[in-house]
Amino acid sequence: MLIAAILRAKGPEVVSVAPDATVASLLTELAHNDIGAVVVARQETLIGIVSGRDVVRHLQRRGPELLDAPVSDIMTTDVVTCTTEDTVEEVGEHMTRRRFRHVPVTSEGRMVGVVSIGDLVKSRLSGPEDDHARLEAYIHGG
Repeated sequence: MLIAAILRAKGPEVVSVAPDATVASLLTELAHNDIGAVVVARQETLIGIVSGRDVVRHLQRRGPELLDAPVSDIMTTDVVTCTTEDTVEEVGEHMTRRRFRHVPVTSEGRMVGVVSIGDLVKSRLSGPEDDHARLEAYIHGG
C-alpha cells in the first residue's frame, strides 16, 4: 500500500507552527488537534518538526521557563520526509529504525500531509479486511 492511500483516507491536513511560536502555544496546538507532533514551517516551507516527546525531554532539563521559549529551540531540523509514492512498509521501516513517530509527506516539492506510526499500523490492519471485502464483491458480482 502506498502512503497516498493513507492520505486519501485521513485527509491532507498539516498542522504547523512558526519557528518563533512559543512552546506553550505548541502544546495548545497538540492538545487542540489531539496529535503528537507539529510541523514547523516558515511560509509553507518545512524547517522542522517537534513532538510532545521533545517538549517533555527539554522540560525536564530546562524547567517551566521552557514554555516561553521559541519552538525553534527544541525542534528537530533534520526532518525525514516521505512521498506519496513510498510504501507503508518502507516508511514504517524508517520510522522503526530511526525511532520517530511522525513523517511529513511531500509531493512535487510541497508538503501534502503527515503520517504517524498509528496511521501505518491502522492501514496494515485494515488491509486484509479491505482485500476480503473486494474479493467477496468480486465473487458475488458486486
